[in-house]
Amino acid sequence: MSSSGTVPLAPVGVRGMKVLDRDKFLRNIKVPVLKVKEENLSKITQICKSYFLKLEAFKPVRSIEGEEIGQFTKCIYFSPEKVSEWVDLRESDRSSLEQFDVTEKNFDRKEIQLTYNNWRYETIFKAVLPENEEGVSGFSQIGHIIHLNLRDRLLEYRSLIGQVLVDKVKTCRTVVNKSNSIDNTYRNFSMELIGGDDDFFVTVKENLCTFQFDFSKVYWNPRLGKEHERILSYLKPGDVLFDVFCGVGPFAVPAAKRKTKVFANDLNPDSYKWLNHNAKNNKINMSFFKSFNQDGKDFICDIFKEYIISLCKGDEKVQGKIHITMNLPAMAVEFLKHFKDLINNDSLAEKFNQEIIVYVYCFTLGENHTEIAKKMVNDNIGCDITSLITDVFAVRNVAPNKEMMRVTFKLTKEILFSHSDVLSEPPLKKLCV
Repeated sequence: MSSSGTVPLAPVGVRGMKVLDRDKFLRNIKVPVLKVKEENLSKITQICKSYFLKLEAFKPVRSIEGEEIGQFTKCIYFSPEKVSEWVDLRESDRSSLEQFDVTEKNFDRKEIQLTYNNWRYETIFKAVLPENEEGVSGFSQIGHIIHLNLRDRLLEYRSLIGQVLVDKVKTCRTVVNKSNSIDNTYRNFSMELIGGDDDFFVTVKENLCTFQFDFSKVYWNPRLGKEHERILSYLKPGDVLFDVFCGVGPFAVPAAKRKTKVFANDLNPDSYKWLNHNAKNNKINMSFFKSFNQDGKDFICDIFKEYIISLCKGDEKVQGKIHITMNLPAMAVEFLKHFKDLINNDSLAEKFNQEIIVYVYCFTLGENHTEIAKKMVNDNIGCDITSLITDVFAVRNVAPNKEMMRVTFKLTKEILFSHSDVLSEPPLKKLCV
């Protein structure tokens, strides 16, 4: 296919625009067309499909109207980036068209007027934003909200970017740009409204559950849907789940719905509020669900510890396994130390016989992400548990050389229970006054 005479199909004269002016995207352009008869139209269009002029709000096959009507009644519009002359069509396609009496005599050009409505947002950004530099590389969509993380050099274009996305993405009503990293106590981030409505209440569906929350106050990452699904596939009815940093419940709510007994915790009061709302909204049987608004350390050292003690005493019974999810990749490994020597009771240790599996998430920087993740777990739990690690999984790429990893390991009696086989010094006697 020749491309010597092809015409670039893009808006012109809009480079550097910072305030959206839709009228500036008006462009008149001559494009190649194929005029054909009504008969055999479906077969002809099938042959020509790969050459179609594909634009928003534009039909590449149109009826010929007015004075142009003659022996031909339909007009097929070709992309000027793909076709300039009849010979630009593949030889096999030309031969197939000739079987329906379509030859070079059917080939023509027509002038069309393109407007802002005809351009996709990718094309607009490519035409407006600085040339030969990375543009808007991608975004997340949470309900009706599009969430961006713009580089500094694109901030001066943020108003235009926001408005274009509201115009072009049908399911979008609000566009926000992330203002800082997720490093605060409540695991959310500041955001700037750059387009659309000031409305942060969203509804999303995941793993057969509906989640509602205020996106400006809690954490939700749509790119973790597959990972939530993976962990949920490991949970069975009769199992128990301790979700240390549960957010609004992407692990906890579906797990409880599947009759896994869930203890869900989050420090953020807004996450706790929406967690309980989502449990109720998804009609969770509350005998399978308990929620807590505590620091992760307190949740481990109080709620989890009490449960294990009750289990050893026979007050609690587990039909399957105990699972612990720790999805706070920026700092979850730092909480592993609270499992070490959690219970100091030899008689209870003798009665402990329960399989516990931990899924802890972390960010790794470097090249060998698997080894880095293992080292982070070992260093933070305070002993070498390499032999207990059953899986190290790369969840997603966060940035160049930065991965979100999940380390799965078994939490054993030797880790949970402190050993009193070494005699300690007797306590000092109190001075009687």
